[in-house]
Amino acid sequence: MKKIGVFLLLVFCSSFARAQSAEDEIRAVIANLFDGMRSKNIELISGAFDPEALMQTTVVGTDGARVQSNSVQDFLARIGQTPAETQLDERILEYVIQVDGPMAAAWTPYEFYVNDTFSHCGVNSFQLVKKPDGWKIVYIIDTRRKEGCN
Repeated sequence: MKKIGVFLLLVFCSSFARAQSAEDEIRAVIANLFDGMRSKNIELISGAFDPEALMQTTVVGTDGARVQSNSVQDFLARIGQTPAETQLDERILEYVIQVDGPMAAAWTPYEFYVNDTFSHCGVNSFQLVKKPDGWKIVYIIDTRRKEGCN
């Protein structure tokens, strides 16, 4: 009986370690995206995305919310064209990550600064897939607001 208990404990710990490892890998992908944005390193940013990834943002107007789409290539071009003296800094406040095999979702509240001046806050919702070369972002949608930020 004691051997079975030890065996089950080892299986549980092994499963937990694998889940933690996946969460750490996902955090690293998201961190690389924003590290690349801060340093204007297009290769680091593009390495976080699947080639078919979709990017969207919610825009709230007087008639309610609508969704704006953007390609990863357009995003990369905008970052690449940002003047050297302009510092873009998206600060992730928290990671809430759910993993099921090769698919994951990450919810990341953030604050965004331009040259150390607060611009806006919101939340990113990432969908990621585990590819042969690691976790890749396949979809991201975010919110943006200037009020209700901490």
